[in-house]
Amino acid sequence: MSTLKRTLGVCYYPEQWPREIWKQDAQRMVEAGLTWVRIGEFAWQSLEPAAGDYRLEWLDDAIDVLGRAGLKVVLGTPTATPPRWVLAKHPDMLAYDDQGRPRGFGSRRHYCFSHDGFRKEAAQIVTQLAQRYGANPYVAAWQTDNEYGCHDTTISYSPAARTAFQQWLRVRYEGDIHALNTAWGNVFWSMTYDDFDQIDLPNLTVTEPNPAHSLAFRRFSSDQVVSFNRAQVDIIRAHSDAPVTHNYMGRITDFDHFAVGSDLDFASWDSYPLGFLEDRSGMDAAHQKHFARQGDPDFQAFHHDLYRSVGGGRWWVMEQQPGPVNWAPHNPAPLDGMVRLWTWEAFAHGAEAVCYFRWRQAPFAQEQMHAGLLRPDSVAAAGLSEACEVARELSDTPDVVPAQARVALMFDYDADFAWAVQPHGAGLSYFGLVFETYRALRSLGLSVDIVPPSKRDFAGYTLILLPGMLYVPDALKRALHLCEGQVVLGPRTGARNSEMAIPVPLPPDWAGLDVTVAAVESLRSDTPVALRGGGYFTGYREQIETNAEVLEYCADGQPAFVRQGNFYYLAGWGDQPALRRLFDTLCNNAGLETISLPDGVRCRDTGAERFWFNFDTTAHSVAGLDLPAISVTRSAF
Repeated sequence: MSTLKRTLGVCYYPEQWPREIWKQDAQRMVEAGLTWVRIGEFAWQSLEPAAGDYRLEWLDDAIDVLGRAGLKVVLGTPTATPPRWVLAKHPDMLAYDDQGRPRGFGSRRHYCFSHDGFRKEAAQIVTQLAQRYGANPYVAAWQTDNEYGCHDTTISYSPAARTAFQQWLRVRYEGDIHALNTAWGNVFWSMTYDDFDQIDLPNLTVTEPNPAHSLAFRRFSSDQVVSFNRAQVDIIRAHSDAPVTHNYMGRITDFDHFAVGSDLDFASWDSYPLGFLEDRSGMDAAHQKHFARQGDPDFQAFHHDLYRSVGGGRWWVMEQQPGPVNWAPHNPAPLDGMVRLWTWEAFAHGAEAVCYFRWRQAPFAQEQMHAGLLRPDSVAAAGLSEACEVARELSDTPDVVPAQARVALMFDYDADFAWAVQPHGAGLSYFGLVFETYRALRSLGLSVDIVPPSKRDFAGYTLILLPGMLYVPDALKRALHLCEGQVVLGPRTGARNSEMAIPVPLPPDWAGLDVTVAAVESLRSDTPVALRGGGYFTGYREQIETNAEVLEYCADGQPAFVRQGNFYYLAGWGDQPALRRLFDTLCNNAGLETISLPDGVRCRDTGAERFWFNFDTTAHSVAGLDLPAISVTRSAF
């Protein structure tokens, strides 16, 4: 069985510090046990202070200092931070929000993916870097741009986006405006178009725009990210054999990461457990309070598994929180031991590298309250000792042994686009549904592989789940019919066709599964529907007509969970007690061993080890093991 080395790294900004301390910084990084150092991703102004005036000598020196110290450089392309002169040259390059207002200069990511002039400027600076450093022995990897989609910057309602969207539609519908009108159902409300040039962006309409129009625009916006990234990758590959990645973010779902990832060598993401807990995890106040200094026990793990899939099995954490951040509603310090726990959690899920953000806390600008491994005065901050501790531990356990899990959970960005267009109830989202499913599986002690909608080979999976996948291609249906595992569909699986229309026969229209969704309802938070065996449907419920075996009823007598052969249908959004109970029974029937875990305890299996993580401030005894508070425990198989 193949193995992968586990390594550590850090993010560094030599342009922000005097040259006389670069060598000392590099030496301290090596002494801390770090291997990788990412640089350059925000340095466009320092690299090109005026159009065509390239000043790369300082970067030559920085790479040389870091490389000679024994560090491997990840060189970022600086296109996330276009300088002021780029905007002066292209004043219409800014993205527009959904109210038709241009975004402003003064931070970052202030560009529209559809603006041709900006794309040319980006290609030129990337070309300069690729030509100069493509063969540099110290540049061991590349990162494109930085955090696509962060700060709501994927979707732009700019004039450039409108023009590009019209062309995208011409290609998609092969120049046939009648085909578009038919696909979108534009006969409704007299929305028929005579020409593609008449089609505006789906914002500023009197009431909601046509959902098919909105879905098409989201798909277009995703494709713009993919093509922008691909252009950079093509330039880099023309000059370098080093692997290329992009650093994704947590719960950014408005572009298809699998499509971006298909052009990259590995995936990476930026993990900020405490910031994400309050900012985007969706957990209730009591849960956030309990894990305020630890982070949610499943949120990082979910993204580790997601980005392992996006990277085709290869992935890193490019930015790991080492202390308080600056951008969440509240920014507490992590408990002692959490930086170490988060690092090992990533390794348990197959990370090749974990890089901390950042080396030294900046005393200026927007992130001056964001902790680093060093304080602004270069004294070690709290996170450095834990990073050093992990480095020492890695010397005894250097290898990752990958292994396929027995549970597969599908994640489809296109389904997230469709849910965003038509959630059907306040606060409902595709990400939320899939994440709640993942939480329930993990609470049963299961390791989970998150798989893309392009997956066709399900050999080795005992349980496969497709919650909320609104459109299921026929090829995927055929592949699932050929697999031997237990397949769980619903709610909303197969609820729309590829153009956002309700299909007839009615959903889920699944051969071999006698289920028809006759009606749907979204539920108020104070009116959940009880299940007879315990737990509730919350947020969303379907009324189904079925001759399949009913395994669970709602308290009002409606079928809730049915089975026919190896296919199951769940007709609502279950809360955690309901999902844990139903999945536990299903797993036991399928021969999957489960363990009922406390909320703060999780486990993860690799090919050679089982990792136990206790996020709790109290000790727990689980499966014959004593797990101390805030701890990582490893055992070999």
